[in-house]
Amino acid sequence: EKNNKKHVKVYLWADKAHTQKIHDQKVKVTYSYDMKNVVTIFNDVGSLQYKIWGSEWDCEVKKITANIHLPGDKNNIYYLNPEYYNLSDSINGNTIHVETTSIPKGEFYELQVLMPLDDFSNATYAKHVNSDAKEQIMQKQSDYKGGVSFWGNIFNILSALCFISPLSLIFVYLKYGREPKVDYHGIYERELPSDDPPAVVNAILNRSSIGEPNMKGFEAAIMDLIDRKVFKIHIEEAEHTDDLVLEFDDSKYEELSITDKKAYDLLKTFSDGNMLNVSRLSSKLNNEYNGKLFKEKLDDWKESVKNQHIGQISEYFNDTGTSISYGYTFGGLAIAVILFIISLFSKHPASWTLTIASIFLGVIALAISFIPEDIFGKWTPEGRVYYLKWMNFKKFLTDNSLIKEHPPESIVVWNKYLVYGTALGVADKVYESMKLHEPRVADDDYYYGDLYMFHSYSGLIMLESAFNNGISAANPSSDGGGFGDIGGGSGGGGGGAF
Repeated sequence: EKNNKKHVKVYLWADKAHTQKIHDQKVKVTYSYDMKNVVTIFNDVGSLQYKIWGSEWDCEVKKITANIHLPGDKNNIYYLNPEYYNLSDSINGNTIHVETTSIPKGEFYELQVLMPLDDFSNATYAKHVNSDAKEQIMQKQSDYKGGVSFWGNIFNILSALCFISPLSLIFVYLKYGREPKVDYHGIYERELPSDDPPAVVNAILNRSSIGEPNMKGFEAAIMDLIDRKVFKIHIEEAEHTDDLVLEFDDSKYEELSITDKKAYDLLKTFSDGNMLNVSRLSSKLNNEYNGKLFKEKLDDWKESVKNQHIGQISEYFNDTGTSISYGYTFGGLAIAVILFIISLFSKHPASWTLTIASIFLGVIALAISFIPEDIFGKWTPEGRVYYLKWMNFKKFLTDNSLIKEHPPESIVVWNKYLVYGTALGVADKVYESMKLHEPRVADDDYYYGDLYMFHSYSGLIMLESAFNNGISAANPSSDGGGFGDIGGGSGGGGGGAF
């Protein structure tokens, strides 16, 4: 006995000498015991409050079948809590029969019976309390049942809202995402659809963040500066390989736009004098200080593209639906986390459904963040034509049969194709087409211009690797005397499983 509790340890042996333990078989164990003060006699009712299964067990129980025999067979009122563990229950004469579903570890299952005082003529072993309690007990049971039902309904409603909330995005798409009809039916575009700088084209067509250039846009800006002879290309012999070097022509600096100057200045920050070794740029950006400096200047360049060239993106794109989808993403993730935490700490069975629903909501909200902005947003009529023309130009650049049918007339045009192909993410396709239609480009001994030399020496790949290193380096990882409450009954017990 410890802390007024009886502790019983059962040893299972196969023989009377206790030399062979029982293994891997079902064993029926019967406990028989008498308990005092389990029934409480009030002035108006007798009450049995007993835990059929206690919360101190450190294992679940798959099923409980219980028969409770009462002293009388009339006017008995019984309650089973929590009722969501009930599989079946009935009263026949003076016997209550109960069957349960599985009860998890740490949970209780309790019976309370209200019996007429006439059933207790000699209640020597009962607990006597000089007060009325029947109405209070019945009210407490009613309140408890109402609370269980209330939270069950709340959890079910929240779960339903989580599951049906993605349907709201259909409404957002129908209202804000359907593209306007425009009077343009082109199949492909052979000429540049506009005279915008390549970084601007990249920014406007950047469906993941419309109006902001991505890394391909910055690479296209560098290619454009090479094409315009602002940067010159040199190949320097190194110990094991040849290095690709950019030479800065400062005499052309003042002719550049503000945006081009920022791109120029960014690269010059990491140069040695007027020379930038592109082959070794990646290692130079591979530290936190240089990485942060690179990212700061790159962000400054992006802002310049937006402010100096694009202006009001609303002229091209209506982002109302996109903003709503962002709200769904951030709100959905926040709500999903809150509901998930609530469901983990709740013991109500409906909380399991809420757990699944919160995970579902979180996954959907996260997935929405990867959808292109023009799914829930839409282009203005002007922006739609702009988008379609440039997409058709991209189609032309990637279709060898179309280029063969309408080949560029000069290297100047091919240069533009390569620059804008970089902005559109298809520079390699343009270069392959160039080699097919201008065989001299494939000849290593033939000098066809800085732009193609830069590409053939994997200049774009080295730039992209260096820039990605810079971005990564900029973001390093951190390192009693009355009746009891529900669940306050006697019995139930607890302990370990066999």
